[in-house]
Amino acid sequence: MIGVMHGNPPGRKRLLHCLHVCVGVALWSLPLVAHAGADDAQWLAASARRLLGADQGVYVEAADGTVLVAQSASVAVHPASVSKVPTTLALLHRYGCDHRFVTAFAASGPIVRDTLDGDLLVTGGGDPFFVDENALLVTHALLDAGIRQVTGRVRIQGNLYFDWDNDPDGGRLEQAMGGHVPAAAWDSVRSVIASPASPVPALRFDGQAVAATGDGSQVARVLLKHHSQPLLTMAKALNDYSNNIFKSFAEAAGGAGSVEAYARSVLPAAMRAELTLGDGAGTDPANRMSPRVAVRLLRALEQELGTAGHSLVDILPVAGVDEGTLQKRIDGENEAGHVVGKTGTFGDYGASALIGALSTADRGTVYFAILNHGVPVPAARHRQDSFVRALLSRLPTRRWPYTPDVRPAIARAVIEPLP
Repeated sequence: MIGVMHGNPPGRKRLLHCLHVCVGVALWSLPLVAHAGADDAQWLAASARRLLGADQGVYVEAADGTVLVAQSASVAVHPASVSKVPTTLALLHRYGCDHRFVTAFAASGPIVRDTLDGDLLVTGGGDPFFVDENALLVTHALLDAGIRQVTGRVRIQGNLYFDWDNDPDGGRLEQAMGGHVPAAAWDSVRSVIASPASPVPALRFDGQAVAATGDGSQVARVLLKHHSQPLLTMAKALNDYSNNIFKSFAEAAGGAGSVEAYARSVLPAAMRAELTLGDGAGTDPANRMSPRVAVRLLRALEQELGTAGHSLVDILPVAGVDEGTLQKRIDGENEAGHVVGKTGTFGDYGASALIGALSTADRGTVYFAILNHGVPVPAARHRQDSFVRALLSRLPTRRWPYTPDVRPAIARAVIEPLP
């Protein structure tokens, strides 16, 4: 504490000298943003070296293509779940935002009174988001149609993913349609179909062998079709939580090779070798991506979304707003809602990443990619958040115009009953 000094002039000179020294030290210790006249690119480059480390990859680009930071920008490292961005891009390009995956339910035999005398045939359409709630929605619709019992079993045709995994013999789906699901799943469905409090809907499966017809085939009568929620909201939910069911998404887009080929096609020739995908989710050790490629793919994704009137906030998590990987990151009072992005974490490979975009008043959308390698995950996330906060402090950013859809996912699915 500095007290007020009275008396001789030399005391006052010592006080002034002390004040000058203290103020100088304080200014030296402030973040570089205090130097208001410094060039943005120079300041951000210095911040990247200081906050991320001079050996870590980072790339920042304004809407007009102005490069604000390029540090190891062409060095391809493991991007972890940032690999989901090219998969999302390839899927939207192939199917469009409104695409719905269809799962058909058919009877292999006649329906007598309330009994299906045969198997319940399920033709999977590759829906990666078919879970307990969807099974209950279908079961409720079959009960409404008067079917209570199945003498046979659930039989699967095509590709069926159930509760985030393959269910080739339909055993787990049959259990769910028999009423063996968490109570919370039925509560979620009831809230959508406005059903009064009631027991979990359930079909009875007797498991009897079904006799084959003369040519060895089964004559099926389609009972109903389950249409998934639109691809846009499905991919949004999976990106929010970075769910690795994205591997099946890559298959829906033609496989990891097709995803890589399409993603490379939107890159300049000089960047194409900086992208390698062994899978579309981020778990394959062969995956590689450079920071500048990550930004270019982010911009391509934004352009693809724009053709249908959507933006990045409709497909990627918004920090501090959406539940999932970014819910508790960059979520301060003047930060939440300012960053839309995608995380990536794979500690076994020493990979941690954060890419995203900011809306600014003077530079339009500013895109960034931080691809850490060889840094422990907690430390890498701290560095990433520190650098993004430096961007927020330097650039006049705005909240993204975005209101999350808080309805349960099952509210976006559709049952198509058939005569």
